[in-house]
Amino acid sequence: VQLQASGGGLVQAGGSLRLSCAASGSIFSIDVMAWYRQAPGKQRELVADITSGGSMYYAESVKGRFTISRDNAKNTVFLQMNSLKPEDTAVYYCRVVVGVGYWGQGTLVTVSS
Repeated sequence: VQLQASGGGLVQAGGSLRLSCAASGSIFSIDVMAWYRQAPGKQRELVADITSGGSMYYAESVKGRFTISRDNAKNTVFLQMNSLKPEDTAVYYCRVVVGVGYWGQGTLVTVSS
C-alpha cells in the first residue's frame, strides 16, 4: 500500500487548508484512515481519524475547526483545516489501516501569525 499526501503549505493565522491523502496498491477495504501531526520538538499526535463505518475522532485542540472525511471509492482521506492557528504548524502525516498500518510521507503545514 502506498500513500500520497498533498495540500500542505504556508497560510496566515485564521486561514484554511485542505489536505488529501490517496492510498493505492492491493486494497480491498480500508478500516481506519487518520491524520497525525508532529510539531518541531514534539511527539507525533493523532489529529483525527475516521473508520469505515464513518465514526470520527478529533483531538480536543482541533475540534470545531478541522473536519475529516473520506472517499471510499477513491481510497482517499481529506482533512479540511479552518481557523488555523500558529500552533497547528507541523508536519502532517496520513495513516491507513488495511490489516496493518501504513504511513504516508509528511506534508508541511506552516501557519504564520
